[in-house]
Amino acid sequence: MSTINGGGDDAAWVDGNALAGPLGEIMGTDLTVAELTCAGCRTTRPLAAMRVFDRAPGLVARCPGCEAVVLRLVRTADRALVDLRGALLLSLPMPTA
Repeated sequence: MSTINGGGDDAAWVDGNALAGPLGEIMGTDLTVAELTCAGCRTTRPLAAMRVFDRAPGLVARCPGCEAVVLRLVRTADRALVDLRGALLLSLPMPTA
């Protein structure tokens, strides 16, 4: 289960596990085990470690180190829009044979 930041209502966030369902539905795999390299601070962390703000029309994931936006996810009636311009790299583990 995701944890919620103890800050004020405007600053509340959940952890990156909140992205498991929406991204898994789109990509067909659990991306919370993927690692993201932040374009802002160049730190690599699991997607599950990102801070996700879910009170907007979509989901916004921020780096827990520098607070830069690393991922945006918005769904429309017939599309899913994933913006990763805040990430230098998305690294996914490959299944072993």
